[in-house]
Amino acid sequence: MFWRMFRNSFIRGWQGKILAVVTIAFGASLATAMLNVMLGIGDKINRELKTYGANLLVVPQVETLPVEIGGIDFNPLADRQYIDEAEIPKMKTVFWAHNIIGFAPYLDMTVDLPESGRQAVLVGTWFDRQLDLPTGESFRTGVRQIKPWWEISGEWVDDVASGNGRTAMVGHGLAAELGLKPGDRLRVAAETAEGRREAELDVQGILNSGGEDDDRVLVPLPLVQELLGLAGKVARVEVSALTTPENELARKAAADPRALTTKEYETWYCTAYVSSIAYQIEEAIPGVKAKPVLQVSESEGVILGKIQLLMLLLTLAALISSALGISSLMTTKVLERSREIGLLKAVGAEDGAVLLLFLAEATAAGLLGGGLGYGLGVGFAQLIGRTVFAAEIPLNSMVIPVVLLLSVGIALAGSLSAMRMVIRLRPAEVLRGGR
Repeated sequence: MFWRMFRNSFIRGWQGKILAVVTIAFGASLATAMLNVMLGIGDKINRELKTYGANLLVVPQVETLPVEIGGIDFNPLADRQYIDEAEIPKMKTVFWAHNIIGFAPYLDMTVDLPESGRQAVLVGTWFDRQLDLPTGESFRTGVRQIKPWWEISGEWVDDVASGNGRTAMVGHGLAAELGLKPGDRLRVAAETAEGRREAELDVQGILNSGGEDDDRVLVPLPLVQELLGLAGKVARVEVSALTTPENELARKAAADPRALTTKEYETWYCTAYVSSIAYQIEEAIPGVKAKPVLQVSESEGVILGKIQLLMLLLTLAALISSALGISSLMTTKVLERSREIGLLKAVGAEDGAVLLLFLAEATAAGLLGGGLGYGLGVGFAQLIGRTVFAAEIPLNSMVIPVVLLLSVGIALAGSLSAMRMVIRLRPAEVLRGGR
């Protein structure tokens, strides 16, 4: 009897049921799209944020304080500590190796510019270096990978083709002061342990970094190592890594990992916090200190958190709108079927049995709307991925049961006011035409 009435309610009132299913599908589709985007695009968002700079700085464990005046470092070379260049690829052997998307070493020195009578900072680095990792894999890295926002007039320096390293990129501020352009030559000189050394550089490009590099000269790392007599040494390494926003656990670990319990330590170590990646780099390369660039890493966490919060709020708004729509529809259906309900009660049906019929109808509408909404939401997710992030959104199987449960929840929550009307309805009044 129950199932016959359930089936007949769909046959007789199919227009209203379709409207209810469509209303639920609206909320379910947006929930599907936002959940898939939120779960699947986190790394993509993080990778986009990485275009704004490195978030880790690796320096020697015993680092002397810099003595800089006007951007020129006057700290004696004898007091400095260095990192072995050969150790740098070990960063790609840590637990979160795949989250380290790029790094670049630096070695600086102060040089004279004889033709202008001023000094400048000569920076040796990797521009675009192909590395053979200890794992047997190849990895391409350098400033070209970790600083893609740099605007270059001319060409990038080629680490391989530069041969003796006598090629350079000059910051646009310094280039404007010296009147340099791509194709010009720049002579530099420096006092070294072997006496005064000079080098003539081919200017391949003028760079606009928006920072201190606009007043520097960038050259392949081997040239600065040769001038300083520091073969195979670097002063620091900038690292760009995909990270998870910091929380209380990460901040506690950053202060002192030894203060964590065993369970907290495992959770922290196995989560891609910037502090845990820094700790693992220190484990992989003895004698270094990996320091989060807090302004960058914290900004990334804030931006990522706000984007996810926005998606969550949009999802909640859509679900609430759907619940309100269902509430209005179900209230209208109860009023339309008041005589049917009154008759059921008059022949002995309990309130619970009548409520069960309406709850079954709401559940069925929720499941149908959830299924339809999921299909539409998958399409919306891919549309968002292509237009906003220029990437495919991977589908997460966990979203299916979540969306179906949310859809049924919307239908049941929207039916609460109608259920109260069913309970209060008196057979004598509706059958006499009182309602």
